[in-house]
Amino acid sequence: MSSKKKPQPRMLFANQDGEIFDHPDLLMMCRRGAEFGLPRPDELIAMPPESEFFMLPGRHAMGFDPETGEAELMEELAVAAFVCPGHTNTGLAAYETDPGSPLLPLLAYSAIGYADGRFWVCAKRVDEDKRQVFSNIPPDRVESGAHQLMRELEGNRLVNHLAGCALQSGCPAAKNLALGRFECPLPTSQACNANCVGCISYQPEDSGFPSPQGRISFRPTPKEIVDVMRRHESRERRPIFSFGQGCEGEPLLEAELIAEAVSQYRSEGGTGTVNINTNGSRPQTMPVLKVAGVNSIRVSLNSARKGPYEAYYRPKSYAFEDVRETIAKAHEVGIHVSLNLLYFPGITDTEEELAALIELGQEAKYDFIQLRNLNLDPELYLDIMSPFDFGPSMGFMNFKKRLKKALDWINYGYFNPYLG
Repeated sequence: MSSKKKPQPRMLFANQDGEIFDHPDLLMMCRRGAEFGLPRPDELIAMPPESEFFMLPGRHAMGFDPETGEAELMEELAVAAFVCPGHTNTGLAAYETDPGSPLLPLLAYSAIGYADGRFWVCAKRVDEDKRQVFSNIPPDRVESGAHQLMRELEGNRLVNHLAGCALQSGCPAAKNLALGRFECPLPTSQACNANCVGCISYQPEDSGFPSPQGRISFRPTPKEIVDVMRRHESRERRPIFSFGQGCEGEPLLEAELIAEAVSQYRSEGGTGTVNINTNGSRPQTMPVLKVAGVNSIRVSLNSARKGPYEAYYRPKSYAFEDVRETIAKAHEVGIHVSLNLLYFPGITDTEEELAALIELGQEAKYDFIQLRNLNLDPELYLDIMSPFDFGPSMGFMNFKKRLKKALDWINYGYFNPYLG
């Protein structure tokens, strides 16, 4: 059966008043690393619901003229999309930046165009889970759920913190806790042993962009953690519990606390997946966490190569070799290992990066790849990566196929999987 041919979307641009228009003649372009071009037809989808538009200050829209076969730059501003969770960007918005323009906030900037009465984005869906879909949930349900949590666990500082995340920051994980569904966030750590360029909970004043979340300001007790876990388990039949949230530092720095809380929860018959989202900096903690009842970790990487990894994560008391050892040690003791791969078109989908991910998988044996977007001003990231070698982009779909062919046991997604 033949499939309908994908359209060639027209370029979008915006005026200074924030009004968005589609160009009558110029086609949508995208960027992959240093390459500018038309979107690949198999990496273009109709913009999913709950996605957002952005007008990009100081950045001029760029489109492709099919008559001349050349790119054309406009005076008007560029437009990008932030594609909703569950999707990975396959091409970035194409534009040219004025000197001295402010850095963009910590978001991902997908190319977007218009055709056949619809908006189209460079992205692919990688997870069917509805974990962060709230379109049919009235905001007052989240609000009432958060207040009910605080009433039920009165005096629990962790609940009060997470209720604030749900009501003030709109954190999807905290909102799900308030609704009693899916994944329960369990922030624990005030400190971090990395200085990631794109950290969402701490940014120095001279970074050029604010952190969108505040970091937890206290150390929860094991009882506070366990009480939250028990309550969530009573509402969700397939509970996932995750240490290592956007509102904290590195959870492995609190491995002893986490082990005590999880051990107590498991000893009382606690079920579900207990996961730690981590930078993978402390391999020596894996055995004790496994004994306590942790059965999943998610290790964040922008690259499986030491140079690019350390340029972005800027580790303070560990090195990339420790990350490799953590993945290998977790596999050795029987913990499910996901990579939180921060995907960036034109960097991640290159021969150099693919080879390193294959080698890491063959040596350390990770199980799953969460294809998340790297949320950072694209030109800032490209500048950080400029000392390292990257060949041409092979495209998102080719990247996925070749990695799966080399490591046939891995699976792809976007969210932490439930381990039944």
